[in-house]
Amino acid sequence: MERRRVVITGLGTVNPLGNDTNAAWTAAKAGVCGIGPITQFDTADFKVKLAAEVKNFNPDLYLEKREQRKLARFVQFALAAACQAAEDAGLDMSQEKAERCGVIVSSGIGGLPVIEAEHTRGSEHGFEKISPYFVPMAITNMAAAQVAIRFGMKGICSCPVTACAGGTNAVGDAFHRIRDGYEEVIFCGGSESCISPLGIGGFASMKALSTQQDPACASVPFDARRSGFVMGEGSGVLLLEELQHAKARGAHIYAEIVGYGANCDAYHFTAPAPGGAGGAACMQLALADAGVLPDQVDYINAHGTSTHLNDSCESAAIRTAFGPWADKLCVSSTKSMTGHLLGGAGGVEAVFTALALQEGFVPPTIHYEQPDPECDLYYVPNQGEKRSLRYAMSNSLGFGGHNASILLRRWEEKA
Repeated sequence: MERRRVVITGLGTVNPLGNDTNAAWTAAKAGVCGIGPITQFDTADFKVKLAAEVKNFNPDLYLEKREQRKLARFVQFALAAACQAAEDAGLDMSQEKAERCGVIVSSGIGGLPVIEAEHTRGSEHGFEKISPYFVPMAITNMAAAQVAIRFGMKGICSCPVTACAGGTNAVGDAFHRIRDGYEEVIFCGGSESCISPLGIGGFASMKALSTQQDPACASVPFDARRSGFVMGEGSGVLLLEELQHAKARGAHIYAEIVGYGANCDAYHFTAPAPGGAGGAACMQLALADAGVLPDQVDYINAHGTSTHLNDSCESAAIRTAFGPWADKLCVSSTKSMTGHLLGGAGGVEAVFTALALQEGFVPPTIHYEQPDPECDLYYVPNQGEKRSLRYAMSNSLGFGGHNASILLRRWEEKA
């Protein structure tokens, strides 16, 4: 089967650094920290006080008031990001075959705050008195479904639920669908919003979250001081197209997707495999899928969560996958700025990786102060750098041993 070329023609994001792509990328390049005190609920009885919240989001820009009441916050974020990506790409669905257009948008937890609120309501007033919109608001696939409904896309509509790997699985799955001829156009990425008592409490009880109260010390990937991740929220959505389809429309091309790897550690339900074995194999799968050698890659947007095991194992995995070239790589974690968006992380980080390639700029790992011998790569500390980039990888690693890596190439007419 012919392998068609797949390009990125539209980008959209709502995340803790900004409510559109330009604002968020400008902040990421400048090393802005999107972390602050939690405002969505009272943390008086919580050890965890910080999160990376979306700020001043205005759903009126994308949704009528009556629609907003029926859609969970993670769905609203996804619709906003998809609308931005469609506008950015100049997509006109009246000119498209709806059956050849699809949506793959991940979420890890879906409408968890809706579940909490409706359970409280049911406990107080009876469970047959809860909202009739409860189920369609809460289920995890609804971000993908609502994007498909908004744009009338009748091809594949799917929601990978692979924990923190989901957003990258969505982009990679969309890449393969278009490359192999099933669709011409796919919205892909992820969305999440679970900064809630149950969401924070659940991760806090398993000691996964940082309890630091200073935003400058909370999300510190690869730093010896790291003590857990910071919960983030938001969405990142990309519009992928088959190359000739994009060229026929005269679309702007940000970057080309050339490789995708996905696998499972099959080791433990929360901890990564020793030495990052699964992550290393996943990166090697992405390189092989693209036919690219390790020394052709210039930048990795790492999963980099700021937990002890993730960062040490991911660093070891990069060394295994890239060998001696690992010392030449730029590796950074934008989670140092955005926090960890769970199922939304891969979408936002794919947006940042595409822009890094287009502009030749590597975003930093901010608040990096104390090196850890277990994390011995070059993490672009504190300030971003202008670099000549041709290939860049984005990694996502999730609970359950899920691993996903995508490989992007700076746009060039010749393959």
